[in-house]
Amino acid sequence: MNPVAKALIIAGAVLIVAGLIWQFGGKYIPLGRLPGDIRYESGNVRFYFPIVTCLLISVIGSLILYLIRLMK
Repeated sequence: MNPVAKALIIAGAVLIVAGLIWQFGGKYIPLGRLPGDIRYESGNVRFYFPIVTCLLISVIGSLILYLIRLMK
């Protein structure tokens, strides 16, 4: 099998699993509602930027990729 196709299939499976976990376990995992996420509400204006959530996902993703590279 083509390595690119294999990588896309694996990435798709990982995204499906992550989506299912987020959908059914979302009330137990506070991603998007962490302390440090910016939320501004005034009248009809709502602004939300989950900066801490983005940083946490980035650190976890980098750690996973580092561990995968370490296993090779």
